[in-house]
Amino acid sequence: MPLQIVRNDITKMTTDAIVNAANSSLKMGGGVCGAIFRAAGPKQLQEACDRVGHCAVGEAVHTNGFELESKYIIHTVGPVWEGGGRNEEMLLRNCYRNSLELAIELGCESIAFPLISTGIFGYPKEPALRVATEEIDAFLGGHDMDVYLVVLDKQSFGISQKLYESIEAFIDEQEAAVLEERAGRYQDRREMEIPMSAPIEIVEQQLSLEEFLEEVDESFSQRLFRFIDERGMTDAETYKKANLDKKLFSKIRNSPGYTPKKKTILAFAIALELDIDETEELLGTAGYRLSNSHKFDLIVRYFIEREQYNIFEINEALFAFDEALLGS
Repeated sequence: MPLQIVRNDITKMTTDAIVNAANSSLKMGGGVCGAIFRAAGPKQLQEACDRVGHCAVGEAVHTNGFELESKYIIHTVGPVWEGGGRNEEMLLRNCYRNSLELAIELGCESIAFPLISTGIFGYPKEPALRVATEEIDAFLGGHDMDVYLVVLDKQSFGISQKLYESIEAFIDEQEAAVLEERAGRYQDRREMEIPMSAPIEIVEQQLSLEEFLEEVDESFSQRLFRFIDERGMTDAETYKKANLDKKLFSKIRNSPGYTPKKKTILAFAIALELDIDETEELLGTAGYRLSNSHKFDLIVRYFIEREQYNIFEINEALFAFDEALLGS
C-alpha cells in the first residue's frame, strides 16, 4: 500500500490509528500532542496515559482513541534535537519503526503520522522528512498498510531551499522556452503571404480514436509489462516502488483495456527508472505526453533528466509546489 502525504489536521484523520508526538511522561503538551488530547477528550485520554505511565524516547505505546475517529492513538517520543551528535537520527527512526510494528500488533490497516520531533523538539524538517519516508518505505516493502504523513501547511514540511530553487529555475527556463517557441511560430505565420481566398491547410490534426489505435503498436498494459520484464522486476516490486495500491495494479494486470491516470503512468516510469524517451513512449500508449507548460510534468521531468528516481523525494517536491503526487 502507498505512502500518502496529505495536508490535514491529524485529529480529523479516519485511519485505524493516529500517532501522537508525545513526551516521556505522556502528559498533555502543546502542538500536535495538545491537539490530539483536546480532540480525544483530555480527561479520559490523560487517565489512560497515566495508567501506561511512561514511554522512553524512540519507543511506542498505545491508548484508545476515545472521541477521535481513529480506534487507537499510538504515542511515541521523538528525540530533542541537540545538533545531531546524540543519536537523534537513530532514535527518530525507532519512533517510526516501533509505531508501525505496534500498529501491526493492534491489527491496524491504516495509520497517520505527524512529522515527529519537528515542532518544539527542534529536529530540522528536511532530515526529519527523509527519516520518515525512508522508514515508512522500508516498512511497506514487507507489509500492506495505508500510511499517511500528515502536515498542516507547507511551513510544517520542507525540502531544501537549494532543491526548491533549482526546480523553480528549471520550470522558469522551460516555460520561457515554450513562450519563445510560440512567439516564433506566430511571427512565422505573420510573414506567410497567403491569399485571403486560399484554403488554409491544418497541419496538426487531432487523431480520431480509430486512427490513434492504428498508430499504437502496443497497448499501455502490453508496453508496461514488457518494460517490467525487461527490468527483471516482479509485480510486487513494481507497484511498491511506484507507491501504488496492489488493487490498482491488479486491475491494470487483469484489464488490458484499462487506462490509468497520467500520474499513475509516471509513477510506473519512476519505479522502472525509464529515461525521458521511454517515459514518453509509455505515456504515448495511453494517449498522454509530457508538457513543457505544466508544472507537474516539468517537476517530474526535472528528476528523470537527472536520473533521480526516489518517488518519495519527487512527491516531496511536488507537494512543496502544490502539485498532485505520484502514485495512488
